[in-house]
Amino acid sequence: MRRATRALVVMSVIILSACAKAPAVAPADSIITNGRVYSLTWPDPGPDGTPAPAAPHDGSGWRPDAEAVAIRGGRIVYVGDRDGAERFRGAATRSIDVGGATVVPGLVDSHVHVRELGEAESQLDLTGVQTEEEAIERTVAYAARIPKGEWVLGRGWDEGAWAGRYPTWQRLSERVPDHPVVLDSLHGFATWGNRLAFERAGITRATRPPAGGEILRDASGEPTGVLLNRAVELLESKIPPPTDEQLRIIVRSGLQRMARDGFTGVHEAGADSALMAAFEALEAAGELPVRVYAMISARDAALCRAWIARGAKTDSDAMLTVRSVKAYYDGALGSRGARLLEDYADLPGHRGVSGSNYGFDQALVQDLMNAGFQVGIHAIGDAGNRETLDFLATAAASNPKVTAQRNRIEHAQVVHPDDFARFASLQVIASMQPPHAVEDKPWAEARLGPERVKGAYAWRTMRRAGVRLVFSSDLVGSDHSIFYGLHSAITRRDKTLAPDGGWHADQRVTPEEALRGYTTWAAYAGFAENDRGTIAEGRQADLTVMDVDPLMLGATAPERLLAGRIRLTMVSGRVVFDGR
Repeated sequence: MRRATRALVVMSVIILSACAKAPAVAPADSIITNGRVYSLTWPDPGPDGTPAPAAPHDGSGWRPDAEAVAIRGGRIVYVGDRDGAERFRGAATRSIDVGGATVVPGLVDSHVHVRELGEAESQLDLTGVQTEEEAIERTVAYAARIPKGEWVLGRGWDEGAWAGRYPTWQRLSERVPDHPVVLDSLHGFATWGNRLAFERAGITRATRPPAGGEILRDASGEPTGVLLNRAVELLESKIPPPTDEQLRIIVRSGLQRMARDGFTGVHEAGADSALMAAFEALEAAGELPVRVYAMISARDAALCRAWIARGAKTDSDAMLTVRSVKAYYDGALGSRGARLLEDYADLPGHRGVSGSNYGFDQALVQDLMNAGFQVGIHAIGDAGNRETLDFLATAAASNPKVTAQRNRIEHAQVVHPDDFARFASLQVIASMQPPHAVEDKPWAEARLGPERVKGAYAWRTMRRAGVRLVFSSDLVGSDHSIFYGLHSAITRRDKTLAPDGGWHADQRVTPEEALRGYTTWAAYAGFAENDRGTIAEGRQADLTVMDVDPLMLGATAPERLLAGRIRLTMVSGRVVFDGR
């Protein structure tokens, strides 16, 4: 009897010990296995890009810090090795074998124009055209498929590269006489139309451009078919708008494209009333495929006043967040609208346009900031950036709370050496676009001169000055492929791998910094760092799976990044794209 009792005691101890070693856990909804997982949970690299001591990096390079992720209820419940993940497997658990692909925190493009992306899926694409005649030939072919009298819409010709030889409406009108034609430029700061489009819009020799805009004219004062900077509104505002339902389809199409391209979230840079209504309708219907961080447009004063009264929408679990505003302080460098401290090197006597002359409503933006909204201000030129910093400093002096609102300067493209430190002291995020550097390099130095260009697209200088960065594409003005973005940031070379060694290569960032620009730093810029941006227990399961290792290849063979492909996109544990 005593032996039996002892046996029962021993057995009980064994059972209790086993339970202590492997406690019962609720099964996961899904488990990602066989992955090269980079959690990005270690500290940021130093200002010179040196990885933190805790990073999974040594003399031999980068190595993943996990291979499996378990997800339940839209959140991560385990990150580690395969055996550990198996504890979370249940009868209904979905197994997602990624076949050795790389898993990173969900990618975020922090400056997009998603309506234009949706429209681009069906409009005439002029990206990469080199000449006026080539653009016209594409337009003729496209117009042949559309009933006479209907608008022909396209975009993509490069206003920066064409600035010394802008086209006219003459040949376009001759070849396409029966359709009003509106062809937006690559970055949206110039529009080219035919005569019929100008007639439909009522633009004549008597038309005066809005502040910050220009109507190109011939010697007699007649319009010639191109509008610059804010004048583009004269033509684009006359294009028949889509219905509410059509706009929702356009927006959903754009967001679905982002999901296919690996992005789990976007920051919409300037949503007007119609676009906000589409976002809200899609969210209410459960039809937002990726997260939308909407920056309402400061050009839509009524919308801004309504949101001031309503208050910011900050629920981190929601698919739509509204706590930011987008304003424009100056124009673009390519169209010579960016405001410079000194004359354009290739146009003496001209310095661009900014502030109230470009439609910047200082009082409205100040009211939005005082109401707790983050502000993202478009500023390109060195004068535009300095004056924007002056405005933010004045706002902070009158209301110190606004400094903590993670205000952003969108583009921060050309900065005077004296002003980099001011970004850090004012806690302003520099929201920059790596593709802009490699796309603008053919003409940027001609605009700025050899000395001033050293402060342009200056990512490393920003980092050394202690400035927070976030990266994006500014789509549809640039290719939003994450692989192109990473390659541009790491190499400062274009898709043809030019120039050798990189353009102003001292401003390159490391592969880790580049990846963080679309993940952890993007999460911070959107107030989501406690929920997203890293792969860790308790975080939302926003994940991107790609077939290349951006850290390893970025360090050893960055040109191979350009051939990368997205394999899977997951938002809050839900697969929104599966390309395996």
